[in-house]
Amino acid sequence: MAVKDLSVLLSVILIVAMLVIPFPPWLLSILIIINMALALLVLLTAMNMKEALEFSIFPSLVLLLTLFRIGLNVSTMRAILSEGDAGKVVEAFGSFVTGGNVIVGLVVFLILVIIQFIVITKGTERVSEVAARFTLDAMPGKQMSIDADLNAGMISEHDARDRREKVSREADFYGAMDGASKFVKGDAIASIIITLINLIVGIIIGMTQLGLPIGEAAMKFSMLTIGDGLVSQIPALLISTATGIVVTRAASDGNIGSDITKQLFAYPKMLYITGITLILLGILSPIGILLTMPVGGLLIFGGYMISRTPEPDKEQLQELEEEVQTDEMKSPESVVNLLNVDQIEFEFGYGLIPLADANQGGDLLDRIVMIRRQLAIELGLVIPVVRIRDNIQLQPNEYRLKIKGSVLAKGELLLDHYLAMSPGIEDHSIEGIDTIEPSFGLPAKWITEAMKEQAEMFGYTVVDPPSVVSTHLTEVIKNNAYELIGRQETKQLVDHLQQSYPILVEEVTPNPLSVGEVQKVLGKLLKENVSIRNLPIIFETLADYGKTTTDTDLLTEYVRQALARQITNQFYDEGEALKVVTLSGKVEKLIADGIQQTEHGRFLSIDPTNSQTILESIASQVEQLSMMEQTPIVLCSPAVRMYVRQLTERYFPQVPILSYNELEANAEVQSVGVVNV
Repeated sequence: MAVKDLSVLLSVILIVAMLVIPFPPWLLSILIIINMALALLVLLTAMNMKEALEFSIFPSLVLLLTLFRIGLNVSTMRAILSEGDAGKVVEAFGSFVTGGNVIVGLVVFLILVIIQFIVITKGTERVSEVAARFTLDAMPGKQMSIDADLNAGMISEHDARDRREKVSREADFYGAMDGASKFVKGDAIASIIITLINLIVGIIIGMTQLGLPIGEAAMKFSMLTIGDGLVSQIPALLISTATGIVVTRAASDGNIGSDITKQLFAYPKMLYITGITLILLGILSPIGILLTMPVGGLLIFGGYMISRTPEPDKEQLQELEEEVQTDEMKSPESVVNLLNVDQIEFEFGYGLIPLADANQGGDLLDRIVMIRRQLAIELGLVIPVVRIRDNIQLQPNEYRLKIKGSVLAKGELLLDHYLAMSPGIEDHSIEGIDTIEPSFGLPAKWITEAMKEQAEMFGYTVVDPPSVVSTHLTEVIKNNAYELIGRQETKQLVDHLQQSYPILVEEVTPNPLSVGEVQKVLGKLLKENVSIRNLPIIFETLADYGKTTTDTDLLTEYVRQALARQITNQFYDEGEALKVVTLSGKVEKLIADGIQQTEHGRFLSIDPTNSQTILESIASQVEQLSMMEQTPIVLCSPAVRMYVRQLTERYFPQVPILSYNELEANAEVQSVGVVNV
């Protein structure tokens, strides 16, 4: 055990010992001096800190010091009542500090108690209680602010984590300070009670057991009691002051000394006025100029010296900042920084700034937070931070979404309109600006707020601009999620899984599969909109088949079959038959015969005429199902599923290609079409 840890444990044991074991007077004197030194050290530390969390141990320290002080009180009380001697320190405070006058000593002690109990302790208790309540109430707002800054790209994930931890620590700290202030208050009350006991019982013991006259007994035990009270109250007053400083301290760049001098003397003219007022007070009152002149003159001289201090010229500061920025742009590091490409960027014209400006009622940042959470649940992937910025090169109402620097989606919003999508039968009385709904490509209209209620009555789906853009963002990110999972992101998922399933992860990576091979499997699943949230099942399958093959296409097929229940629930509604398009035996044989094996893996190679015929037949069946307002699904045998996907993904990327092994046995399937050649 470290020496520092051992010293703290021994100190706690010493406190307990003081409560039950009589200590000699010389040892009590040493402990009293140590108590004063610790109290002064705590006060100076509290004055020198910049924010409360720099002294986060303070609540626990207050408790220990309070117990130490109470233990000393009990020990000195025992020594006074049993031996009539509590050491030189108590005797010195009882005689020297009070000047040998018992009445003066009692008055000084009572004043210290009143100052600590009524002024400092009472105020500190109230401030601690309010600070704890306000800190807890402000936690949700602070968390939302951190999420907003994170989504805006103003801070990194690491910074956000640190800020969230700081918010949590602040809440814990001020809650603990609320309790610590009760210790200080209780200590003040205990000191008064102990002093009264010492005084009354001491006089009785002096008269009955020591045989002293009442006057001598009162004098002797009063001086010792006052000395004991003073050596206890002075450290208690320092601790109470330190507690008040800690709970009233706001975060700043300096300590309390520098902040007071900087802010109190920030206005030299106020020093002039104060100094002149003091001088006039000495002239116009019996106080006299000799008393007020030195202080007033010192304030006027201080104001003059402060006003002579040259303030930095704003223009010079601006020029200096521009020079620094220019030098940074010339440095090679700044060029390297330009090579960084954001994973996801959302750019918009200046007309859409109210969307992201919280002061104008914009909630886009909050919506993006919800989008990231929603996609994490749906896809099992932590979506990177969305970098939001305005771009003057875009049209005022235009926006675009980039993934890894490439523009994937564009759109246009009219903030003072609503987007109305027709239920299928258009009503010509609904007037608006014709447009295309950006997420699903449906015909729609931008209508005014006055037309909104009428459109809803006719069955139109009416959404506001923020909902339009957030839905568009969700769909684009979801459809391109496979581009967002790289080796680094895969490693993070693997590390997270390893916390709960260490043996499972060890069986898969780094042998027999590398992180890159696992990433390819996860990317292929996401590309076909299969969630990877159930990582344990995925890794169980990779552990089973990874030893026999490292072909990521084949491993993906095994994983899909292991996720049969998940895939079935994704497309199948209980009580309704799953309507699918199947491949004829001739088509499946044609595809199976076209599979070519090379050293780089397997691929499909069939005659262009046959592939064109197959694609046209699939297109015809998909169109028929779409007209029936049903989701088109192609069902085929497991042996050819991934090759059918290779054939169709360029032309029908949104059409699911499923195999028989990917559907649960209890799922009712109905074939509504057959692909022929």
